[in-house]
Amino acid sequence: MAVQNLPFIENMEKRIQSATLSLDSSLGSCFVDGLEHRDANAIYNCLRAYAAIDNTSAAEELFRTTIVSTLIQKIIPVSPTPVVTGVSSDLLEEDYQKIKQCVEKDCKFLLEISSLANSGLHVFDFLANSILKEVLLAIQKGKPGAFSPGRPTEFLKNYKSSLAFLDFLEGYCPSKSAVTRFRSEAIYTDFMRQWNVGVYFSLRFQEIAGGLDSALSGNIVPVEIHGNEENTQTLMLKQSGKLMESLRLCWSDDILVFSHCDKFLRLSLQLISRYSTWISSGLAARKARGGSANSAPDAEWAVSAPVEDLIFVMHDVRILASELSGDYLGHVLQLLDSCSAEVRDLVKQSILQAGKSLEELLPSIMEVMIEVIVEKSVEDLRQLKGITATYRMTNKLPVRHSPYVSGILRPLKVFLDGERVSYLTKEATNDLLRGATERITSRYYEMASDLVNVAKKTESSLLRLRQGAQRRVGASSDASDNNISDTEKICMQLFLDIQEYGRNLAAIGIRAADIPAYRSLWQCVAPEDKQANIVF
Repeated sequence: MAVQNLPFIENMEKRIQSATLSLDSSLGSCFVDGLEHRDANAIYNCLRAYAAIDNTSAAEELFRTTIVSTLIQKIIPVSPTPVVTGVSSDLLEEDYQKIKQCVEKDCKFLLEISSLANSGLHVFDFLANSILKEVLLAIQKGKPGAFSPGRPTEFLKNYKSSLAFLDFLEGYCPSKSAVTRFRSEAIYTDFMRQWNVGVYFSLRFQEIAGGLDSALSGNIVPVEIHGNEENTQTLMLKQSGKLMESLRLCWSDDILVFSHCDKFLRLSLQLISRYSTWISSGLAARKARGGSANSAPDAEWAVSAPVEDLIFVMHDVRILASELSGDYLGHVLQLLDSCSAEVRDLVKQSILQAGKSLEELLPSIMEVMIEVIVEKSVEDLRQLKGITATYRMTNKLPVRHSPYVSGILRPLKVFLDGERVSYLTKEATNDLLRGATERITSRYYEMASDLVNVAKKTESSLLRLRQGAQRRVGASSDASDNNISDTEKICMQLFLDIQEYGRNLAAIGIRAADIPAYRSLWQCVAPEDKQANIVF
């Protein structure tokens, strides 16, 4: 027969159980009485007894049900009161304020006793297993919607209020080790698990990123300028304004959860990348001139956008890049002031790199603006092909420039005289002026040299045919030697044209002789006695 089955052993176990129940009952009654009368000596002795028999949980539970539960139920009743119109009953801030007052008034005396130095009562954790436990139960029963991330604004308020409440409770911990024990309690972990911050971030991600995507889905929309409100430091496109608004939302008090700041940083960088892609894909579509059929949906804005809109694009990109490396970066680093220097440096470099990626778009925007202006100018340049037909029908030398010359630089002048050009920096305006005139002149040279070369080849072929015919009939070719050739007439007309073109360049501040293509053009059409010096 096993020892534990012996009659006297079984009888002893029953007596031990009876004694234990009697002790628990008597100790519990004494502890409750001490709590109700705030008898410090009685409470102290009871706690010593609970610690001695290793039954701290019983004391914590008695304190919760006897004192804490009654107080919390008055603040967060199990059956919540009806909601007042326009006011949410799931907000916890006011409840926490009342609970803090109750803790200060009705619980502090016990917390102070249990934290006495060298008392041996540090084994109790009334903060977690009595107060926090009851608060969690009350919220779960009375305000379950407080934990719902489906209403992100209320969720964040409640989450921050809860963190502040935990900080308040930690203020009663007498040491750092006590704080560590408090945070390691199962009820603390359970309380934090109620706050599904991951789902909250996903909802905010959809809200913020989705808002920017919607703004980038159509044509570019300039903001409205009222009266004389022109400000060259203001974002001029609604798409750019939406990006800046979204970036600020990521780090605003109403959105940011500090424990997930790495995710909000990643979202910020993704927003900038999305905006950069929107611009770069649009510019690529404009360069390809493929139209909407061959371009991405979010690139269609650039295919039909007037060149003046690209001024706002360049302006906004410059302002955004400056903001990212300036005030925006400073704001983010200030929020992360409690982080290590290494973390702050990584954040700084990532934001600066994002700003640099925007700045790298500026040359491409400039390139497209120049190309649009050049293409408009080329439409007038194509009229020089008519010079050949004109001078094949006459032996007269030209005496004045062609009408098309006055229209070559007209698109550039119209652009520079436009109201929006003030949104370009002086440096950008000069770059555009130089780039456009050099490109236009280069196209002018290509078309003029082709015209001259074709005229020379045609004239050479006709000359060979005429000489062959004359040899067959034995006629002399002297009669035709004094005629002015078509090539000479064409070159003379082009020479008059490029002189006028040079004067037009000078009128907008460009020295024609400084453009390599103009010098080549001069050499191509100028008479031999005037090729040495470019004068007009």
